[in-house]
Amino acid sequence: MDGHRTERRRGATSSTVAEAAGVAQSTVSRALRGDPRVRDDTRRLIEETAERLGYRPSWAGLTPAAALPARTRSIGVVASDLTNPFFPSLLNPVHDELQLMGYRFVLFAERTDLPTGQEALLSLLNSSIDGVLITTATLDSHLGEALTARELPIVLLNRYVDGMDVDRVTADNHHGGRTAARHLLDLGHRSIGVIRGPANTSTSRDRHAGVLEGLAGSGVVLEVREGPYTHQSGYQNARELLRLPAPPTALLCGNDIIAFGALDAAKSLGLDVPADISVLGFDDVPMASWEVFQLTTVHQPLSEMARTAARLLVERIEHDGDIGAGRERLFATSLVQRSTTQHVGS
Repeated sequence: MDGHRTERRRGATSSTVAEAAGVAQSTVSRALRGDPRVRDDTRRLIEETAERLGYRPSWAGLTPAAALPARTRSIGVVASDLTNPFFPSLLNPVHDELQLMGYRFVLFAERTDLPTGQEALLSLLNSSIDGVLITTATLDSHLGEALTARELPIVLLNRYVDGMDVDRVTADNHHGGRTAARHLLDLGHRSIGVIRGPANTSTSRDRHAGVLEGLAGSGVVLEVREGPYTHQSGYQNARELLRLPAPPTALLCGNDIIAFGALDAAKSLGLDVPADISVLGFDDVPMASWEVFQLTTVHQPLSEMARTAARLLVERIEHDGDIGAGRERLFATSLVQRSTTQHVGS
């Protein structure tokens, strides 16, 4: 059998061809479409590598005019929990920025943290979409890999996935977690309850790592609970922590929604915030500044992050993916002190 056939394998993608040929994935796409900008020797190398690995693009066999599908100027935006007020704070500026650039916003609200949700989403993201902006990526999800194999431009907003070579826009969650922990230490708290988000998200992982770094060597007694980024998680976990024989004097919550649940839990137990228990959130959604909450929290610039993600995605679409490796935009976080934290014993 010809030696070129011996390496043929199932499941080859443009990414595996690019890795084997030592070129960028976008170069593979252009070469196999006959783009004249690709040098002849590079094109031959890519064609031989694709043949050896058994890779055949989904558009192969079409006429050259049909091989490059017309842009629809539609962007798929993935956000799985629309009941969380965090997401409108993120999605509204994405919508506005895309509209300014002449693109349509198509919202997909599938549960990307579940395999069934990922499968349903993949069936919806078809040739009518020019690119995808994902706000709810999980560390164990294969959604990004599947979309990359389809050669759809992708930007990850809010969360990222380790080793995924796409554009990403996030806040400095590690620094934010450290800042939150140091704030509580500075207020004299030495018994702290942490209600973190799900461990399969980069936001929860990085924030918690920052918290641990901020508390290192302090001798703090730490009680950690984990759950989804929901009011219910904050409420149930806070009630459990506050009913311990030696309850914490402060609750450090994985996001503002968890913190709102913790505030409700404290009220249900007849506790005063912040006299009996300090509560600190993360995100600084608009509700956090309402008089009824006045939540101390870690601010991340959601609007600026959202608009940046929209611009990065449109740039990659309009350059036909020819921008190179994934770009990272990391935004600073800062503490916003309001009325739900105070010095111990004040």
